[in-house]
Amino acid sequence: MFNAEKAPAVTDAAVANPAHDFIARTVAEHPVVVFMKGEPEQPRCGFSAQVVQILDHLGVDFVGVDVLQSDVLRDGIKLYSDWPTIPQVYVKGEFVGGCDIIREMYQDGELKTLLDAQGLLTA
Repeated sequence: MFNAEKAPAVTDAAVANPAHDFIARTVAEHPVVVFMKGEPEQPRCGFSAQVVQILDHLGVDFVGVDVLQSDVLRDGIKLYSDWPTIPQVYVKGEFVGGCDIIREMYQDGELKTLLDAQGLLTA
């Protein structure tokens, strides 16, 4: 489940170094991070909404970061992961994938296995 209190705020200083420091710190500090369009309570694209729905269904605590806050952040996350699309999901600092990959992993049971192996599922 999304935890708004844990969600980091993007500041001008955080995105000054093409967002790299902010992104690295965020994925290091939070076990599951979704860089998405909008916020988990109000996704601003269908792909972001699908990822949020999957993680919520699995009961995973995660932090959502709205890349629409900053063009530097939106471009920076694509460079950081070398992945062209948003949303992007990170588990324990590792890039897992975007919406299609997360959906496929969920359907195949791989996502639940991954999250369980990392100690991130409570049920």
